[in-house]
Amino acid sequence: MNKQKRKKIVLLFTLLASLILSAQENFTVSGTVKDASNGETVFGASVFLKGTNIGAISNEYGFYSITAKKGTYTLIVSYLGFSNTSQEIVLDKDQKLVFEITESSTELEEVVINAEESERVNIQTPQMSVSKIKVETIKKMPVVLGEVDIIKSIQMLPGVTNNGEASSGFNVRGGASDQNLVLLDEAIIYNTSHLLGFFSVFNADAIKDVKLYKGGIPARFGGRVSSVLDVRQKDGNSKEFNLTGGIGVISSRLAAEGPVFKDKGSFLVAGRSSYAHLLLKAAGEDNSASFYDLNLKTNYKLNENNKLYLSGYFGRDSFDFGNSFESSYGNLSGNLRWNHIFNDRLFSNVSLIYSKYDYKLALKFFEFDWVSSINNYNLKYDLKYYFNDAFKLDFGVNGIYYDFDPGEINPTSETSAINPLKLDQKRAFEGGLYINAEHKLSDKLTAQYGLRYSTFTRLGGQPLTDYENDLPVVYNNDLGIYEAGTEIGETNYKKNETIKNFGNLEPRLALSYQLNESSAVKAGYSRVSQYIHLLSNTNSVTPLDVWTPSGKFIKPQLSDQYALGYFKDFTNKIYSLEAEVYYKTVDNRIDYIDGSDLIGQNTIETEILNGESRAYGLELLFRKSKGDFTGWLAYTISKAEQRTLGGNAGGPGINNGNWYKSSHDRTHDVSLTGAYKFNDKWTFGANAVYQTGRPVTYPTGQYQYEDLSITSFSERNANRLPSYHRLDISATYVPNRKPENRWKGEWVFGIYNVYNRKNAASISFGQNRETGANEATRTAIFGIVPSVSYNFKF
Repeated sequence: MNKQKRKKIVLLFTLLASLILSAQENFTVSGTVKDASNGETVFGASVFLKGTNIGAISNEYGFYSITAKKGTYTLIVSYLGFSNTSQEIVLDKDQKLVFEITESSTELEEVVINAEESERVNIQTPQMSVSKIKVETIKKMPVVLGEVDIIKSIQMLPGVTNNGEASSGFNVRGGASDQNLVLLDEAIIYNTSHLLGFFSVFNADAIKDVKLYKGGIPARFGGRVSSVLDVRQKDGNSKEFNLTGGIGVISSRLAAEGPVFKDKGSFLVAGRSSYAHLLLKAAGEDNSASFYDLNLKTNYKLNENNKLYLSGYFGRDSFDFGNSFESSYGNLSGNLRWNHIFNDRLFSNVSLIYSKYDYKLALKFFEFDWVSSINNYNLKYDLKYYFNDAFKLDFGVNGIYYDFDPGEINPTSETSAINPLKLDQKRAFEGGLYINAEHKLSDKLTAQYGLRYSTFTRLGGQPLTDYENDLPVVYNNDLGIYEAGTEIGETNYKKNETIKNFGNLEPRLALSYQLNESSAVKAGYSRVSQYIHLLSNTNSVTPLDVWTPSGKFIKPQLSDQYALGYFKDFTNKIYSLEAEVYYKTVDNRIDYIDGSDLIGQNTIETEILNGESRAYGLELLFRKSKGDFTGWLAYTISKAEQRTLGGNAGGPGINNGNWYKSSHDRTHDVSLTGAYKFNDKWTFGANAVYQTGRPVTYPTGQYQYEDLSITSFSERNANRLPSYHRLDISATYVPNRKPENRWKGEWVFGIYNVYNRKNAASISFGQNRETGANEATRTAIFGIVPSVSYNFKF
């Protein structure tokens, strides 16, 4: 062996020895952070070593891990709204510590006043375009009919708008409602509304954490191109048995939670039910509407390193409109999870999830029933590895099997004019593999980068129509319209035979540069794919909307989003400012030809074209987080457009191939939310909202052709509804109570739309039968709506 080789070997062994010795001098402290009052794990608590920049944030299950050199430290656990907890540790070996933190005040009102502190964006992390609202904050916001509503609450944030009054759908940064991935304990929720949008499906008494990703979506999420709403249910109180509930104007709720399995676990059962249908019947009305839902969750601690969770949700709505029709729809979900700690640095979670949405419609006049559903089965395996304070790694895999049943129509009597119809059932499989790193490059610069690879396979089991030249839609030059292509036969695919495969790489990148202790600049880029689509040519979610997979004629949506932001804390973190600009594009966005008919349509590809959309804007959020008065002011100025060219179908495309405003475009959106603690008994709240009116298409003229009256229309979405604005107020009264009393009650008084603004849900045009003059009619959902409710906890 020559001298040069010996030097290299000696150098290599020296490096290895130094790495081993260095590793031997580093030790890890890990564990969980819990709420001392109920044993709930705390998501987002800061755990750090005093006097160093070494620390970690607890994950969704309260787990943290910190690695540092051998020595004596003071470990501090901080979660704003809670008192800091500290403990001196001698880090001379790997160890586990469980921390239970206490609220900074035992009075509910004090917690609420400080709640917004933990909702601010952490300026030290690269994550941006994310909003978090504590449930305590949501419960103090004025809402229609006094029913606490998570969906309505997030609409008060910048970049988030509603689909219209009495709608639980929402739009994020100009995106459509089907572009939002809504998760309840990891299970997909396809319809978020009760009573056609008056309320949402989320019972605030059962909810622990609400987080909305508007951009910079983490690599572990996929399948939607606009946002992810991640809602987590409570685990259940592991300390003592509790009852929580409320009695409102048209609905009531009750939740029970407590320890089980000899203090190795806990449970939660929460239910809501409306009684509006009973009030309507008592008033002699033929019409009725009602809903109910049930949240369930339990967990069991096998040992220090293994814990099982079982959660579920079931909700249903029913309508009966006299001799016209009956309808019902609902969501069903379940999730079995296994948390496993391999060691003090590696944490894993396995989830087996089932989700279903279905609806039923019975048209009494035409004497037929229509039933439709979507089922999915989801298996996820997520892992997180804490290398050290500067580098953390997330990675995992998931697969979803879809079963789409677009509908089955059956006559209810022999005299029905409707023939039986079974729309073709569709099946698909979506897979995802991801890896994501959070890397502290220096004291000021932190990066979060990752990659997701997603696949989608449209599976057989039904015949597919074949078209001449493979064109399901063609342009008729003589009539100047798009129409169905010429059918030339069909191809029968065996069950689970591959019809079409898709695969996409989805890179994610976020950077944070800390200018000083109170401010930072952040930038981000994300690419996301969406393989299933909601078929609806209405502006809001309805029970009759049908989901369909990508396939031979429908391409997956692909989105690229860029964002740049500035974040600043003021006056000892009493105030904060978040400012973001964004630009987002979406390819292969479904658009509908003029006169499209989606109901009972077996060849939906003959009604649509693939287009593109883009959205850009500026979002501002100013918060006040401490003191007797707290709240925020949100402002968004933005633009959302779409364009659909004729492509292979020929012709000019939709709207002559020009860009036009999407139905979700709002130029200006201003929201003001505030809460004021007057004294120990009274707390007041208010919401003020202003939005530019929604784009619509109005008629521009009318002419006679023989005996027909024909209306001409403007370009698509060239007009707008009147501006939307309203003011809501609330007052919460807490009666005298002794601190030792377990029963805690409060009265909540509210007025929705104080000045009785008749906001237009739609404007229709017709002819006055008496005068023969053409006229426009505004339809408004709500005027002024007072409410009162009583909430209690025992």
